Amino acid sequence: MNNLPGLTRNPQHPLPFHCVRGEEFDAWRKLQLPAIGQWLDAQKYTASSGTLMLLPGNNGIEGAVIGIGNRLDPFTYSHAPYALPPGEWKLVGELDAAARHALVLGWGLGSYRFRRYKRPLREPAMLAIDNGADAETLDVLAACVRVRDLINTPTEDMGPDEMESVTRDIAKQYGAEIEVISGDDLITQNYPAIHAVGRASHRAPRLIHLEWGDVDAPRVSLVGKGVCFDTGGLNIKASAGMRNMKKDMGGAAHAIALAELIMARGLKVRLSLFVAAVENAIGPNALRPGEVIATRKGVSVEIDNTDAEGRLVLCDALVRASEDRPELLLDFATLTGAARIALGPDLPALYANDDALANDWLDAGQQVFEPLWRMPLWRPYLRYLTSNIADIANGSSSPMAGSVTAALYLERFVPEGQKWAHVDVYSWNDNDRPGRPAGGEAQCLRSAFAMLKARYAG
Repeated sequence: MNNLPGLTRNPQHPLPFHCVRGEEFDAWRKLQLPAIGQWLDAQKYTASSGTLMLLPGNNGIEGAVIGIGNRLDPFTYSHAPYALPPGEWKLVGELDAAARHALVLGWGLGSYRFRRYKRPLREPAMLAIDNGADAETLDVLAACVRVRDLINTPTEDMGPDEMESVTRDIAKQYGAEIEVISGDDLITQNYPAIHAVGRASHRAPRLIHLEWGDVDAPRVSLVGKGVCFDTGGLNIKASAGMRNMKKDMGGAAHAIALAELIMARGLKVRLSLFVAAVENAIGPNALRPGEVIATRKGVSVEIDNTDAEGRLVLCDALVRASEDRPELLLDFATLTGAARIALGPDLPALYANDDALANDWLDAGQQVFEPLWRMPLWRPYLRYLTSNIADIANGSSSPMAGSVTAALYLERFVPEGQKWAHVDVYSWNDNDRPGRPAGGEAQCLRSAFAMLKARYAG
């Protein structure tokens, strides 16, 4: 509970609050005491979604009414923690179990602020929950907090070493096995693309590999892009483009948190996690445009652009994950700006080579109010990745379809017949909104877990 924002199990004197939908407000208002009804009428309050009204009493504030929309949408409640005065609050009135789960999740997401270096100006209102609160909801909230905290932490405190340490701590907690290949060992053990991207940094690149679960269970492999900071390399980014590049490990944050959630909930899988953790830095031995590098698959890659580094570290990790022949292979990456141009900041781009997998993930996104948008693996665009001196180029010769060509590059490293999905995720909120504070964000985590739970809950 210490890591779950806005929730308390031991309230002392909580004030009551009601959750009311706008279309139900008139009926609810008629059930209140005359003085409360008169107060609401004087304020012309209608309980529209995203609003709140404090209710007066003989001792000052004696309650509140929160206007909500869809009861199952966590974000319909997430304005409450900072709209209410600080203190303890307890729900009164009827919400079914699913709506209560949404309330707890939305309240926690709305209460979150990154606190490592600075305390927030005020504390959120605390939601009183009982000891029977849904454990899965709390685990999902904890996973979302994990993603946000990992992304929000600056690279000085969240480089490849620190990402390895976080993963080791999680592995220890759940009895998982972990292996890390770092530095020049990446060359000797045939991960040349990961090494090439990270070799210019003073912090060694590495592949972090976690294994958990029954060896006879269906294998699910997660792969995360862990570029802890991206200068762009010698194709250096402009200052505006580099400003938030601590978030370029957002894919790894999603993969790590999803792995932790799978273990916490005990899904019936053999879980593999692969995180390619590097810093794309500039130095005397930095990767240069025009170089040709090797990959674990044996495919040669011409470097068209050193700022297209995420696909390079992912391709070695995808090949390694595929060697175990998993039933599902999922990768997460803050891969392209083109995906954001196409879909904006809120909709992760989903690519999949299996329609059932894609549809299950899209359906799960609708159910948990975390939508994705499927994009095409339009293979004729492979022509944009043609190299005259290597098997493939890491960058496109055209400014068009940048997210599609990046996904096609990754698909080149996925074996025929392997069920695979790739999510190009922003992992960031550009500004504050209720439940979505500016900074790191978990954007496809809950939908991924819901999809996997439907398949492997046992």
